[in-house]
Amino acid sequence: MVVVSGGGGNAWAKEMTIRRRIASIFNKTRDHFPTLKDYNDYLEEVEDMTFNLIEGIDVEAIEAKIARYQKENAEQIFLSRAKRAEDLAAALKASRMNPVKTDADDTAAGSSQGISGGTGVQGEYAPAAVPGGLAQPRPMGMAPQPIGGRSDPLQGDDEETRRLRAERAARAGGWTIELSKRRAMEEAFSAIFL
Repeated sequence: MVVVSGGGGNAWAKEMTIRRRIASIFNKTRDHFPTLKDYNDYLEEVEDMTFNLIEGIDVEAIEAKIARYQKENAEQIFLSRAKRAEDLAAALKASRMNPVKTDADDTAAGSSQGISGGTGVQGEYAPAAVPGGLAQPRPMGMAPQPIGGRSDPLQGDDEETRRLRAERAARAGGWTIELSKRRAMEEAFSAIFL
């Protein structure tokens, strides 16, 4: 059972915790089902369980059902998590090979969602077997490198260096100029009533 500290102070955090947990267990895709109706029934059952857990309805029975499902489908759950980790690693590798452009055309392509192109990303995720439990992805590759070492090209205190540091820090935080432009446009057009 999922319990959020704070006496129910943050319902959103509780819901997200439950949804992540359920999604990591009930992770079948359309390919696992012979018909679309079977898949939709599966999704509806999962959503019903999620809603009941969030609302505290019949929690013991649902937890028992989840435990039973985990035991019966442990291999499928493990394989789905491993496939997801491989897909994430492939996407990371592809993003390194195709860096994101920084012109205005990228706004329509979706680069303005705070994802910087291939620079500064290190490591890949691979499934790790946990004795007596299910697998969780673990980071693989180089460890994070400290900023400001002797090999840091941004040493110095001139205007250009400060600007580059500020730009890199903003990108590391997920902010881009395209993101702010897109948000300003959305806010401007949301104020227009026809």
